[in-house]
Amino acid sequence: MAATDDDALYVLTAAMLTPAQFPGVLADDYPAACAELGLAPADEGYGLVFGQDGAGARWTVAISDTALVACALAAWDCGLEYDLSPDDRYVVAALPGWPLPVAVAAPGVPDPHDPSEEEGGMPALSPPDTETWGPAQRRLGADEIALQWRVWREQLGDDAAPDTDPDTEAETDAAPAKSPGGLHKGVRRALDACEEYVRTPPPAGRIRSAPAGEGVRTLRVDGPDWSMVARTDDIAFVLLDEEPGEVLPVGRGSALPGLLEALDKLAVRPD
Repeated sequence: MAATDDDALYVLTAAMLTPAQFPGVLADDYPAACAELGLAPADEGYGLVFGQDGAGARWTVAISDTALVACALAAWDCGLEYDLSPDDRYVVAALPGWPLPVAVAAPGVPDPHDPSEEEGGMPALSPPDTETWGPAQRRLGADEIALQWRVWREQLGDDAAPDTDPDTEAETDAAPAKSPGGLHKGVRRALDACEEYVRTPPPAGRIRSAPAGEGVRTLRVDGPDWSMVARTDDIAFVLLDEEPGEVLPVGRGSALPGLLEALDKLAVRPD
C-alpha cells in the first residue's frame, strides 16, 4: 500500500499463517500460533502483512485473503515486484508491533518503532528472544534444516546416524544419556511422541508436509520440547530444548520409514 498519511501502511514483507504454513518461531502448532496473535484458528488461515505507518510505527495486519499473500510471496521469491494491497474487506485485525524480526524499513518515514499501548489498544507484539536457546530457537533451527536439507545431509555422510530399531544394543555404559538403538533419550521421547501422534492426531500444524522432489516429502513435526525434520526417503534430524544448538540425526533402520509414511498421511500440506 502506498502511504499518504499516518494511517496508511508501507508494506515491507508478509507471511502465511495457515495450518500447513506458519512462522514456526511463534509456536509448535497452528492453533497456538494463532493464539500468540490473539486470532481465532480459522480453517482457511490468514495472511500476515508487516509494515509501517506514516509515522514509522510497526503494524501487523492479519487478512483473510490468503491467496493474495501467497501470490505476493511467490513473486517476491522469484525476484518479481508485486503490489500487496489487501482490500479493507479482508482485514481481520491490525495488531501493533511485529511478532517476527523484519530486517527492512520503509524509506522516507521515521525509524521503526512500536506504537504506544494506547494507540495500539494492546501491548505491542515483539519477536521472541532467540539469543538464548529455547522453543523458538529450536523451531527456527528445524526450519533452517528443512530449507537447507542437502547441506545438512552431506555434512552427516551415510553411516553416522543411529537407527530407530528397538532391538539394537544400547550403549548404556559409554553413553548413559542414550536409550535402545544408541539414540539420545530425548530423541527416543520425540519418536515415541510421533508414534502417539499416529494413534491420536495432534493439533493442526504439528505435522506438516512439503514437496521435496519426485515422490519425496519433507516432514516438519513438533512437540512441546522437540522438533523433527525428515525426508520420507531418508533419515531424520531432531532438535531438543534440552540440548542447545545440537542437531541429532536418526537413521532409517526398519522403524523410521513406516513412521514417516504414517506421519505424512496425517500431515497438512500447502500444495
